[in-house]
Amino acid sequence: MPNTSPLRVVQWTTGNVGKSSVAAIANNAGLELVGVYAWSPEKVGRDAGELAGIGPLGVAATNDVDALLALKPDCVVYNPMWIDVDELVTILSAGVNVVATASFITGHNQGSGRDRIAEACARGGSTMFGSGISPGYINLLAILAASICDRVDRVTINEAADTTFYDSPATEKPVGFGQPIDSPDLQAMAAQGTGVFGEAVRLIGDALGVELDEVRCDSEFAQTTEDLDLGSWTIPAGCVAGVHASWKGIVAGKTIVECNLKWRKGQTLEPDWKIEQDGWVLQVDGRPTVKNVISFLPPPDFEATTLEEFMVLGHIMTAMPAINAISAVVAAPPGIATYADLPLTLPRGVVAVG
Repeated sequence: MPNTSPLRVVQWTTGNVGKSSVAAIANNAGLELVGVYAWSPEKVGRDAGELAGIGPLGVAATNDVDALLALKPDCVVYNPMWIDVDELVTILSAGVNVVATASFITGHNQGSGRDRIAEACARGGSTMFGSGISPGYINLLAILAASICDRVDRVTINEAADTTFYDSPATEKPVGFGQPIDSPDLQAMAAQGTGVFGEAVRLIGDALGVELDEVRCDSEFAQTTEDLDLGSWTIPAGCVAGVHASWKGIVAGKTIVECNLKWRKGQTLEPDWKIEQDGWVLQVDGRPTVKNVISFLPPPDFEATTLEEFMVLGHIMTAMPAINAISAVVAAPPGIATYADLPLTLPRGVVAVG
């Protein structure tokens, strides 16, 4: 008989995405929240439900890593903004699987850190998996779209967003936002800051069964002609307020996979890139050609009076692809796994009844 006991889960951090993860784990009968890691000292000892803005769960947050690993969880849901290779090595070496939303798809952007993660998986008999909304879920949709074709010439993902009200300098400055438009560092910053999208290109190439000769990033930038007040920071006139990064996977001189990111801020952009609709356009050129336009809407019962409350939808969409992969990751052989390695991840335990 199959084991029907809930999978034991430790939540790692309770930031914006982590809060949504805690709520989702608590509401899923197939999962049991057994521990929570708190990065901030002021969160230590507080109830996980309180930190997530829901009712008490009877699980106190802690910064004692050894105590959390001693709980022998089946999986850690890892939601920091950026991955910490040392932290992941500790978790994976202890035999605990990890599903992450922290800039990880294949791990190639981590350089030698990827080898350390793979070695930790082998040592602990554990599996490392990364996803999110984009990159992650969107790339899986592109792979599924290609599965209807008997010939694929090219897979293209176009992501476009007006991020004026997305106040996250910690994630936007590294890709070039706020830098002088003539800075010689812009190309390198965009390539490094969006490197996880290069991993997404590798994922799609792997799913297609092709070995990419080259994965590269080409970027363009737009400036604001006036000082742009974004709340917690300001982009001065003459500095970058638009980034267009294009990651390409190339075989024999031909682009097979392309992931385009076009992000803009404010109404004083030069050149004035137009964003007709925030979201994604996925296109598979082949036989047949397949085109999907992806956008997301709040449910009818969703109430938000502030931008911060509305952003919760984005946090949910980031958290859930990783959480829905937990059972597949726990069952997977040791190593770094991607969507190309796992069976179809299923949204079990999320249907609202009654």
